[in-house]
Amino acid sequence: MHLPRFLASVAVIAMVGCATVANSAGPAKLNTAADVWATGTAVPTLPGHPVIPATPPSTPANSPLLHPEDPFWLAQAPETFRVRVETTRGPFTMELVRALAPIGVDHFYNLVRAGYYNDSRFSRINAGWIAQFGIARDSQVTVTWLSHPIKDDSVRGHNARGTFTYAMRKPNDRTVEISISRRDNLVQDGQGFAPLGTIVQGMDVVDSLYSGYGETSGGGVRAGNQGEAIVGGNAWFDAHYPRLDHLIRMTIVSAAR
Repeated sequence: MHLPRFLASVAVIAMVGCATVANSAGPAKLNTAADVWATGTAVPTLPGHPVIPATPPSTPANSPLLHPEDPFWLAQAPETFRVRVETTRGPFTMELVRALAPIGVDHFYNLVRAGYYNDSRFSRINAGWIAQFGIARDSQVTVTWLSHPIKDDSVRGHNARGTFTYAMRKPNDRTVEISISRRDNLVQDGQGFAPLGTIVQGMDVVDSLYSGYGETSGGGVRAGNQGEAIVGGNAWFDAHYPRLDHLIRMTIVSAAR
């Protein structure tokens, strides 16, 4: 495991606090929409599948998850914070450093606050390479966010084992899917994959996620091969790949110490 290498690369910029997020003083700072959203990127083509949600709506119509234009999405994340992830294999903890990737970390912070990832599936688990999640339980939510990518961050850390980044197909294409490196993937440093942080507890849980389906259950984001999963949500995963592990919920637990 090469976490020391990663941590050394961010030590200069990682200023950590002691208060929990819930007890942070003052209102959250807001970004401007122009600073966050990429432009000119259409919903990707899904071969053989219309971009229409297939699962019954389960998200309230007034939820920020269905309204990317809501000011909710412009809140800035703490400089450093941790997220507890509960799974069917046990919990693990993600530590995020805003200075590593400000746009990406802010977006992930708000996705967690909104409950985007709760009750979803670890859809792409490739043994010895990556663990990926981010297709929402409710397909109307996933489809909403496919047409609202965020701008790129410059790469300021290494894609070492235990780090995580957004999956993407091309520049300014990051939306909601997150990939955790289960090995050193340093080749991604030169491909625009900006790490958001690292797994600080429970990497053994990430390593244990069910990988028997390989690339068949959730691979192919760059090739546009996720159509059925995107428009089918949990109902499709559970019908075709019932052994996938579940992401039960994510909780912002504190600013890191």
